[in-house]
Amino acid sequence: MSTSRVYIRKVRRTDETEFIALMRESQEIHEPWISPPTNPVLFKYYLQRINREDHEGFVICRAGDDTIVGVININNIVRGSFQSASLGYYVGAKFEGEGYMQEGLTLLQNYAFNTLGLHRLEANIQPENTRSQNLVARCGFVKEGYSKAFLFINGAWRDHERWCSVHERRGLRSNSGAISLHQHKV
Repeated sequence: MSTSRVYIRKVRRTDETEFIALMRESQEIHEPWISPPTNPVLFKYYLQRINREDHEGFVICRAGDDTIVGVININNIVRGSFQSASLGYYVGAKFEGEGYMQEGLTLLQNYAFNTLGLHRLEANIQPENTRSQNLVARCGFVKEGYSKAFLFINGAWRDHERWCSVHERRGLRSNSGAISLHQHKV
């Protein structure tokens, strides 16, 4: 799936060198909020996690040159009557403020709702992370609540705000046509 500037595709083993380099260069902007893979061992564990049935990992790539600019993960996918998942995402520092994450997150929402058939996506954001809050708000997420000591990040339990995007439908299946991830740059 793509816009004129970016496309998303699943993370591949061959992304390791570019992915790790981008995450290392971006540690300063990530560290208060997340701990992305920054070495081959952590990347291997990351691949194992996103290849499980209940997780998916995507890179956001710039359409003009296929450069990885960011990452979005669909985590803890729960099926049945819940049809829900949580998101994790991060941009490369040199691409911060370019709008790539908003475009990528919008593509990811379309994929999650129309291809995976999810009903709800949740983004859990630390209260001080206003850039992330602004990003999800621009993508139609609404603030739902506050979770005390919600996630263990960088050695401590961190409070988070819960933001969600809900795909309105009458039943358990998507009411719009499926969009294939294979339409562009897989």
